[in-house]
Amino acid sequence: MRNISMVTKFLLLGIPHTEGLETMLFILFLSFYFFTLLGNLLILVIIVSSTRLHTPMYFFLGKLSVCDVFFPSVSSPKMLFYLSGNSQEISYAGCVSQLFFYRFLGCTECFLYTVMAYDRFVAICYPLRYKVIMSHRVCAILAMGISFFGCIQATFLTTTFQLPYCGPNEVDYYFCDIPVMLKLACADTSTLEMVEFISVGFMSLSCFLLIITSYSCIVCSIVQIHSAEGRCRAFSTCSAHLTAILLAYMPVVLIYLQPTPNPWLNAAVQILNNLVTPMLNLIYSLRNKEVKYSLRKVLQQLDLLSEK
Repeated sequence: MRNISMVTKFLLLGIPHTEGLETMLFILFLSFYFFTLLGNLLILVIIVSSTRLHTPMYFFLGKLSVCDVFFPSVSSPKMLFYLSGNSQEISYAGCVSQLFFYRFLGCTECFLYTVMAYDRFVAICYPLRYKVIMSHRVCAILAMGISFFGCIQATFLTTTFQLPYCGPNEVDYYFCDIPVMLKLACADTSTLEMVEFISVGFMSLSCFLLIITSYSCIVCSIVQIHSAEGRCRAFSTCSAHLTAILLAYMPVVLIYLQPTPNPWLNAAVQILNNLVTPMLNLIYSLRNKEVKYSLRKVLQQLDLLSEK
C-alpha cells in the first residue's frame, strides 16, 4: 500500500469515559486475555493429541481455536500496554497492521462459522455419505478457502489507509478500526463509508443466510428422527455452534451497521467480542462428551489427574 500520509504515528485515546479506571481495567482484561489464550490452546492440544477427535467437526473447531488465539492478540497487547501506564502511541504501520489483521481474522471466523454449519448439515442430513462428502481433501480446501477469502476481504477493507492523514492524529478508541480512522482522514470519506457498510453488511448477511439455510435443513431432519435420545444428541451437537454464531454476529450488527455510532457502546461490545467470546469457546467445547473424555485422557497422561 502507498503511504501518502503526513502522519507517522497515532495516539490511541483508549476506551471512552474510563478515565481513572486504568488499573482495574488492566487486571480485568489481562485475566480475560490469559484465560482466552489458555482455553483455546488447551482445545488445540486436546484435538491434536486425541485420534478420536480427528474428524471434520473438530478440525474446524481447531481452526476456530487458532483464530480465537490470534483475534484478541491483535488489539489486546497494545491496550494492556497503555493501560499499565505506558505510551499510547502507535506507528502508522502498526495501525495498518492492526486494522488488516483484525478484519482478516474477523472475516475468516465469519466464513468459518458458515463452513461449520455446512459440516453439521452434511453430518445430520446425509450421515451415510458424511465421510465421503467431508473428506480430508475437501476439509483442507475449505480451510484454505476460508483464509484466502478472509485475506481478500481484509485487503479490500484496508483501503482506508490510502486516504491522506495530515492531522489530527488522536484515535478516539482503543485500537485502529475503520470507523474511527475515517474520521481522521483529510479527504471526503462518504464513498468509503458506504463501501464499508455495504461490504461488511453483504458479507455478514450472506454468511448468516447460508447458516440459517443449513440449520433449517438440520431442524427438518432432526424432527423426523423417531428416537427422543437421537433428537437430543443432534440438538446438543448444534447448540454450542448456534450460541457462538449469535455472539459473533450481534457485535457486527451493533458496531458496524448501526445508523448513529455510540463510541462507549461500541467499545464495550467490541471488547466483549474480542476477549470474552473467544474465551467461551472452551466452555462450549467442554459440553461435548468426546472433548471431556479426551481432556481427561490428556490430563492423565500429564499425571494431573489420578487414575481411577
